[in-house]
Amino acid sequence: MRKIGIDIDGTVTCTHALTPHINEAFNVELTTEDFVTYDLTKAFDVDPDEFSVWWKANELRIYEASPVHTTAQSVLQRWNDQFELHYISARPEATYATTKRWFQRHDIPFDAIHLIGSHYKVNEAKRLDVDLFLEDKYDNAIDLNETLGIPVLLFDAPWNRKPLPKGVTRVYNWNEANEWIRTKRLQ
Repeated sequence: MRKIGIDIDGTVTCTHALTPHINEAFNVELTTEDFVTYDLTKAFDVDPDEFSVWWKANELRIYEASPVHTTAQSVLQRWNDQFELHYISARPEATYATTKRWFQRHDIPFDAIHLIGSHYKVNEAKRLDVDLFLEDKYDNAIDLNETLGIPVLLFDAPWNRKPLPKGVTRVYNWNEANEWIRTKRLQ
């Protein structure tokens, strides 16, 4: 059975999941479009250390409240019998129980959830021998494609709108990801 590596935040969860929390905590009025780099502190005037303290205090609550990306659940349900679904996330291992509960509550199928505490996912994807990766972080998508030679579907977000190499395909939603798999016959 073919294996798919899947990022969680910004891929399975909505790209805008963090925005309302940041707006409330820092009294700003940002939209997802304001986050044009992966470093969230570049979108508004905030001390990075202050943001880090806030993030650590609120991380579990934010993960718990994150909405599912449009149609992710239904597409992943369809894939469940066709592929091994391995979620590989930069979330720290300490968030595993919260993450697993979130998957169960939203009825999102998984074979395994790998929380590696680092944005560098190449080693874990290689260890698992995944055939395809779904990601929203531009640098990760490029590294996974170039290092492992696997196709990557990059979920569109303001922070990843740069030119893509041949093996990385931009998708705008889960239906497009499903269509890519269907037409490329990953099965």
